Amino acid sequence: MKSFIYTPSSSVLEFGFLTIHYYAMCILLGIIVAIWVTRKRYQALGGNPEEISNLAVIVIPIGIIGGRLYHVITSPQKYFGSGGSPLSALKIWQGGLGIWGAISLGALAAFIYFRGRSTTLSFLYLADAIAPALLLAQAIGRFGNWFNAELFGRPTELPWALEIPIGSRPIGFENFTTFHPTFLYEAIWCFLLAITIMKFEAFKKMAGTGAVFYFYVASYSFGRLFIEAIRIDEANRIFGIRLNIWVSAILFVAASALFQRQNAKSRKSQA
Repeated sequence: MKSFIYTPSSSVLEFGFLTIHYYAMCILLGIIVAIWVTRKRYQALGGNPEEISNLAVIVIPIGIIGGRLYHVITSPQKYFGSGGSPLSALKIWQGGLGIWGAISLGALAAFIYFRGRSTTLSFLYLADAIAPALLLAQAIGRFGNWFNAELFGRPTELPWALEIPIGSRPIGFENFTTFHPTFLYEAIWCFLLAITIMKFEAFKKMAGTGAVFYFYVASYSFGRLFIEAIRIDEANRIFGIRLNIWVSAILFVAASALFQRQNAKSRKSQA
């Protein structure tokens, strides 16, 4: 008997007049875990964990706005093209948050917050403390795509293939039943990176230099290159290559260079 991963038959919970979207629940759970992990790591580095809670009130909504803006800007035809609905750009619960938009705008808000207040630790300590927390949040949030039956990869008959209902299959793939579960690939990659950062002693010695955060950006981008390469959802392309592949490649090269430079600087200062 063929085995595969089933797509949930429903993406919402109905309680009378109240509708709860699983996608939103995954995002919320990811945020809760990220705050908890960041508080623990920030406190272990000598910081006041209450600063993280206060920061979260500002950064989280700004990060969500940034993630949505990135998605809408990089996929404008879905909302402003022929047959598109501009109001759908506001429907975050239907999916569509670009991680780099969320990280960029959230990081900017956190930087301004730390510059404008007297905090127990510097912004770089925050960046290194939050790196694995972001990975965990991303991993958990990806399961929201599973409930929405979206962002899957090319057709495959591997044992862990994802069954996609015909109504959710892209044009041209209606006759295929199972696809690569790219949401799961990315979730596993993020979990592995988070564990690597939190468990290896070398990363603890880098805390406060920004190197841990650079490693997060570089390693996540590296994995995203391969995941994007097998996705078949509609995407903008530059020279025939998906936009997110270009972004991931640029971030991988830039973050790798910064990581190497900062790591070398840290070794030199320790010597």
